[in-house]
Amino acid sequence: MNAYGSEIYRNTQVTTVDKGKLIIILYEGAIRFIRDAIKAQETGDIPAKASAINRAMDIITELNQSLNMQEGGDIAQNLRRIYKFWNDHLLRAKVSRDGQGLTDVESMMVSLAQAWQVVCQDPEAAKVTPKEPPLGLSAAPARTL
Repeated sequence: MNAYGSEIYRNTQVTTVDKGKLIIILYEGAIRFIRDAIKAQETGDIPAKASAINRAMDIITELNQSLNMQEGGDIAQNLRRIYKFWNDHLLRAKVSRDGQGLTDVESMMVSLAQAWQVVCQDPEAAKVTPKEPPLGLSAAPARTL
């Protein structure tokens, strides 16, 4: 599929999927970028590592900004703390030669993505999923994750 077709497909996927699935898609994208950063660290490609970390951090920021703090209660507050923790660790990992911060965040993110998959199958999940899609993902053309 060419780049234009891929962008149209991703835009359609993002604008037609339910909010819970969108959150899972965002987690999967962030996990992919963290794994890219881990590979770049292993090969010594510092610019690629920094770029992948930046992209993962952008996704985490989108997830954080989409939280419904008024209706999400303790869950939203805890997710906000987790997202801040992840961004702090990724920022440190960007300047560190140790990949431990990357693998720690990746492990936590995989666990939380799996939890979101379970939660999104439950009708009660509507109470904790955001009312609006994360910023930049509503009707705007999709950004490459």
